[in-house]
Amino acid sequence: MEIKKRQSGESVILDIEGNIDLHSSPEVRRFILDALRDCGPRLLLNLTGVRYIDSSGVASLVEGLKLARDRNRTLVLFGLSTLARQVLELSRLTRFFEIYADEAAALAGAPPAGGQAR
Repeated sequence: MEIKKRQSGESVILDIEGNIDLHSSPEVRRFILDALRDCGPRLLLNLTGVRYIDSSGVASLVEGLKLARDRNRTLVLFGLSTLARQVLELSRLTRFFEIYADEAAALAGAPPAGGQAR
């Protein structure tokens, strides 16, 4: 698992590489929650390097979404693999997250590729 934090305008982007599973989800959760404490209005999660997410990984994303909403911020996902998207669709969570195909669309706030714009 590798996570890098970077800034693009007012948005903070976390580039996540590796599977988000029982072993790595505590680290992912910590990075997301820490970034939400320090970021501006939007936190973008770059999931292009993530091929697999299990239920503990989904729980980390949901906890991040809840904290983002509590702090009046937006948590955005982009670059989901087919399998990662299927996990979110099966758990019916795509309607709660802003999900974009790529970073450019996520930064522009273009119509999402699934999920809902907030």
